[in-house]
Amino acid sequence: MAPLDTIALVLGALTAGGGITGYVRTGSVPSIAAGCTVGALYILGGVRLRNRAPYGVELALLASVVLAGSSIPRAIKSGKPLPTMLSLLAAYGLFAFGSAFAKGRTT
Repeated sequence: MAPLDTIALVLGALTAGGGITGYVRTGSVPSIAAGCTVGALYILGGVRLRNRAPYGVELALLASVVLAGSSIPRAIKSGKPLPTMLSLLAAYGLFAFGSAFAKGRTT
């Protein structure tokens, strides 16, 4: 598995990019707000992990929980590709950061 900081930074870029894409395609302000907020949480967590600062894993795990909570119900309801892909990203984040948190790796 890739280092946790790299995972967080990539997930942050993907979710922020997805929010921006949603806004450009549909004009959806909630898409850009949610995508950039969750992306910022991932990126902040990734930077904190890279700098060995506290709460990096927790921030990335929080971002995964928020992303999962918003995308999984939409993926189940609609079956559309975008919420499904976001759900998969969230599940990967939940696994990676949840495992690290459970093992006590918080920096």
